[in-house]
Amino acid sequence: MFDAVGRKGRQVDFLLHHGITVLGQWISIAELAGQVFALAVVFLAQRRTLWTWPVQVGATVLLFAVYASAHLGGLAARQVAILAISVYGWWAWTRRQDPVFGVVVRQGRLAERLAMLGAFVAGTTVMALVLDALNASWAPWPDAAIFVGTLVAFGAQGAGLVEFWLVWLVVDAIGVPLQISSGLYFSAAIYIVFAGLVVHGWWSWNRSARSVANHQVMAASS
Repeated sequence: MFDAVGRKGRQVDFLLHHGITVLGQWISIAELAGQVFALAVVFLAQRRTLWTWPVQVGATVLLFAVYASAHLGGLAARQVAILAISVYGWWAWTRRQDPVFGVVVRQGRLAERLAMLGAFVAGTTVMALVLDALNASWAPWPDAAIFVGTLVAFGAQGAGLVEFWLVWLVVDAIGVPLQISSGLYFSAAIYIVFAGLVVHGWWSWNRSARSVANHQVMAASS
């Protein structure tokens, strides 16, 4: 067992210390693969396919190693939480499948939107104080906002709420300057690409949610 753990550790170390140089910027294999997987997750989520979640698991493992090595405790810790939420999302989406509409999505109710906002504000405050107290991050507030925002977004995504795309826009807006300040320029560029995919995903899910709602109204009136 210990030999297996040791081999995995050496494999992760290899991915962190070997990479490629693009336009003068060195990128580790772990960061490259992790962010490509994360980018694929957004692409798959737009299409509401169950493959969204297993690909997310792969991204989580790689990015945990990247952020831990960059001393971004919040970003590293969120990968552990994302793993747990991914299991929930995978389970929830299997229960929300419809033969006509695929994974059924909807717009959140006012109470759900307020709950998301409250969780983001309160969670960011608590997490930032914890990171600062533990000296686990050199930028505790944006680090905490990304951590909590990611959890809120994935939780809402698992529940099939359209508003999760808007939370991702906030996470992207905070994440780009933080990644640049950390020297993770490739990750910052990926975050910018995320933003474009997020806008398209929000439009696509809204269209699907309206179709489902109209179908339900027609079914109820017939």
